[in-house]
Amino acid sequence: MTNLLPRLFIRDYKNLEDPAVRSAYGKLAGMVGIFCNMLLFAAKLAIGLLSGSVSITADAVNNLSDASSSVVTLLGFKLAEKPADEDHPYGHARMEYLSGLAVAALILVIGVELVKSSISKIIHPEPVSFSPALVVVLALSMAVKLWMCHFNSSLGRRINSDTLKATAADSRNDVITTGAVLLAAIVAQVTNLYIDGYAGLLVALFILWSGVGIAKDTMDPLLGLAPSPELVQQISDEIRGYDKVLGLHDLMVHDYGPGRRFASVHVEMDSQEDPLLCHDIIDDIEHDFLKKHRIHLVIHYDPVITDDAELNEMRTLTEQVVQEMDPRFTLHDFRMVRGPGHTNLVFDLVIPFELHEKRREIARQINERIKAVDEKYNVVITFDH
Repeated sequence: MTNLLPRLFIRDYKNLEDPAVRSAYGKLAGMVGIFCNMLLFAAKLAIGLLSGSVSITADAVNNLSDASSSVVTLLGFKLAEKPADEDHPYGHARMEYLSGLAVAALILVIGVELVKSSISKIIHPEPVSFSPALVVVLALSMAVKLWMCHFNSSLGRRINSDTLKATAADSRNDVITTGAVLLAAIVAQVTNLYIDGYAGLLVALFILWSGVGIAKDTMDPLLGLAPSPELVQQISDEIRGYDKVLGLHDLMVHDYGPGRRFASVHVEMDSQEDPLLCHDIIDDIEHDFLKKHRIHLVIHYDPVITDDAELNEMRTLTEQVVQEMDPRFTLHDFRMVRGPGHTNLVFDLVIPFELHEKRREIARQINERIKAVDEKYNVVITFDH
């Protein structure tokens, strides 16, 4: 069923790089969630009214509220489809992240309410109703919710959506909660021990823990999560593969929602090359990245002097010095400013974030190492992270 539904309802369902296809997956998950929760609501309400069970009727209302997370998912993917406009020039794709955050908030609210009701039951234990109808309804609910968890988790992995992963976690939490209710009812029936309050409290703590994790996962891209090392390496390797490209630096990737990545980078080319040819190559790189990866790439052209023997020698020496200090250090934009009494070696040095407070000490050590070669050289460093 998980593979059948996309084939039936999503055109070109295998083209996951297409934002329209990706959005269709999200909307399908939302509609399936609404349908399943409404189906459970109707079934539980009918059985609850026929059997006169208040607990089953209450559980039916709970499924009605569960449908709200599916509505949030559906609206999130629908709003994320809106194209860029004057007020939002980068589009609305981050609405998907906001919908995931809303689902996380719903999970946390449910967890808090379950903590309160569980503590109340621990303080004031009450008999747990038990009947064949209750067992059938709870077992049916767990089966449906287990499939919904698998369905949303599978689609979430397929399109790499934190929102669908959050919805899957919501269904998983429902399975655990319902299982705890069923276990407590069976234990009470067999032993007359009322453990439903304690079971509920353990489940509530687990739900709160999962809700916090989901909230963090959905907030990270909103706050500006660093791109994955794999993506950075992929972009770097592809750019270096183009003709005339000598190197690159200052790569920055901005995530404005799934399928809406913007990036900028400085690309180094020989200063002796025809600038018009270099500009044409840069245009090709930007066009290719948009077509192949849907990354809006902006490239700054950096001409590099390659025919100055002294400059090349000092650049190689400086690179060796910084690598010996820390293999994580890299430098770029290396140039020489010659004067009558001294020569400045000017460059940008990339260091890890945790060494930010040690910039002066790092600069001092590099300067001492370079001056040990020749007193006429001074280093002028701009630090990057």
